Amino acid sequence: MPERTLPAIALAAMPGRRRQTIDVGREIERAGFSGIYCASFGDGMGLCEALALTTERIEFGTAIAILYTRHPSDYAQSAAFIHELAGGRFRFGIGVSHGPVHKRLGLQAGKPLADVRRFVADVRAVPRIGELPPIVLAALRDPMVKLAGEIAEGVVFANAARSHMAHSLALVPAAKRDAGFFVGNMIPTCISDDVAAAAAVNRKTLTGYAMLPNYREYWKAAGYVEEMEAVERAVAAGEHDRVPSLLSDRWLADTTLFGSASAVRDGVAAWLDAGVGTPILVPSSASGGQMKAIEELLAAFR
Repeated sequence: MPERTLPAIALAAMPGRRRQTIDVGREIERAGFSGIYCASFGDGMGLCEALALTTERIEFGTAIAILYTRHPSDYAQSAAFIHELAGGRFRFGIGVSHGPVHKRLGLQAGKPLADVRRFVADVRAVPRIGELPPIVLAALRDPMVKLAGEIAEGVVFANAARSHMAHSLALVPAAKRDAGFFVGNMIPTCISDDVAAAAAVNRKTLTGYAMLPNYREYWKAAGYVEEMEAVERAVAAGEHDRVPSLLSDRWLADTTLFGSASAVRDGVAAWLDAGVGTPILVPSSASGGQMKAIEELLAAFR
């Protein structure tokens, strides 16, 4: 596969293997992948600062930084600092996250659209910090995609349906898309010749998202009404263990990548054809942890 079509990889630095994660970042760069995107858990901003100092060419960013956890001025200074260190390779991906995360962290969240609009304005208003990086909004449903097209330099989805992507991207002005607007999507990915085992890993990964109302509403709009209503009935009945079995194979194939290395490479090409300029593979393994999953990804795209 030509280098220009290689996907990006999601990375998180967990306690006890932070130095190893930075080494993996350098290996991802050497392999020619198009980017590294860092989750909020494990300190994504800290990992991005490390990548700014230890990589040379690869683009990277947060996907996402939760806007409620730090003051906009603090975020702005850190983002500008990383952007300068990286020579312009950093993208500042921000989002509101989800209700369970807010509850766990004791965060007070308001209306998502208003909060994001205000946050972006506040970040851009901080004086004497140098140049800010491109701001990328985490979005899923139509109103936030439209807002990204209005106020940001990009949009990053997570667990989006490929069949629904044309609808979503049509909400971004064509002139903006033609001017280099970033479009990414975080895609759960499991590589294994045991297709059933790989599918089971991804189904488990997305079960937690299926418990979230905003995701269910998005997937209904994408054409999965029957599955999501079945999940809602199971949740209402307290039958949470039934949820994975209610998520259809068609839905799983539309939202994740799994199976052989060849099948995953073909899936990446399909996402590119759907308009996602930067597919961000979120690695899982049927036979190990994050490092094993990244090893499998690197091997698949050599």
